[in-house]
Amino acid sequence: MKASTRTLPDPGYTATIHPTTAGISAEVWNSLVPSTDGLADNPFLSHAFFLALEQSGCATARTGWQPQHILLANSAGQPVGLMPLFLKSHSMGEYVFDHGWANAFERAGGDYYPKLQCSVPFTPATAPKLLVPSGSLEEQAALLSAAQQLASQRHASSVHMTFVPEAEADLVESTGWLKRLDTQFHWHNQGFDSFEGFLETLSSRKRKTIRRERRDALVNGLTVKWLTGSDLQEHHWDAFYDFYEDTGARKWGRPYLNRKFFSLLGQTLADRIVLMLAYDGPTPIAGAINFLGHDRIFGRNWGATREVPFLHFELCYYQAIDYAIAHKLAVVEAGAQGEHKLARGYAPATTYSVHYIAHPGLREAIADFLEHERASVAREQEALDTYTPFRKGERTDR
Repeated sequence: MKASTRTLPDPGYTATIHPTTAGISAEVWNSLVPSTDGLADNPFLSHAFFLALEQSGCATARTGWQPQHILLANSAGQPVGLMPLFLKSHSMGEYVFDHGWANAFERAGGDYYPKLQCSVPFTPATAPKLLVPSGSLEEQAALLSAAQQLASQRHASSVHMTFVPEAEADLVESTGWLKRLDTQFHWHNQGFDSFEGFLETLSSRKRKTIRRERRDALVNGLTVKWLTGSDLQEHHWDAFYDFYEDTGARKWGRPYLNRKFFSLLGQTLADRIVLMLAYDGPTPIAGAINFLGHDRIFGRNWGATREVPFLHFELCYYQAIDYAIAHKLAVVEAGAQGEHKLARGYAPATTYSVHYIAHPGLREAIADFLEHERASVAREQEALDTYTPFRKGERTDR
């Protein structure tokens, strides 16, 4: 499949639809991604991450993730914007659930699939999706126009931008898209110089619970190693993939990512990865993979071949906090869902998505649903705030 170029209604812009990530050079792609000192602020937006998903076969037409990346150029032919986009035949691997919408539309005689999905596959981490370095509202509007035009040409029912920043969600909503809210749990660094310093912000009972969990997780001499950069070797990936595959098989039947994907990441993004492995002597028995952003660490996948009480909490939550404190990172994003994170110092955080629904009847029904859902999310977050483990006045993330 070849890239196709079209002139947009917006004067002075053309949009090229790329059916592969490889069809866009890493230099052009990365020049459009928010970055600091030449590194993408969010590692999931980097060309290398998308390319690894493609080259490994994890996100391709065969798996229902057909790239349709929109590259926007100005009248001089210079790339000025990028929208990572996929034509999808299902709703798996997105973490913003629309199965109910699909079922309702299809019961009414409509075709919900294909749809267009603007996201980082299998990655529930907030990042901008209208990648316009200039910040031009006109260029962002041109990307949205191109996506809607593409939806019509591909006979797609809808376009979904998931895990976008609040400001981007508000901007897109102002053009007529529908906004949706959800909740994650993030840890915020208040300039702590140690894990104990963080614990001092919690109630006495919660401090004791966390200390006990950490002690019990590493009982019988288990140790944890942080591996990054050149320290990451293929045997580490072999071990981690066994852990990841076990978790995937138990949770959703078939893991989304394959073994090749992790090798490709190790070749191209090793400096943005922290692999935390738990060892019994020389043998790794569990692991968690994390990615480094400009000011935060993102926890993604974990698994174990032996069940040890509280080891999941230790590797996925407490070790990430340790790492953030040691490296002066502001936030730990520990992935989707999980109210159990609340008791471990992670606070509720709102996530945003926006949705273009082509069919007027379906749009009206979804708009009504989202109005009630937003109110429900607000009530839930208000209730969750009462269960945070912090001492009165200690929480400073909002």
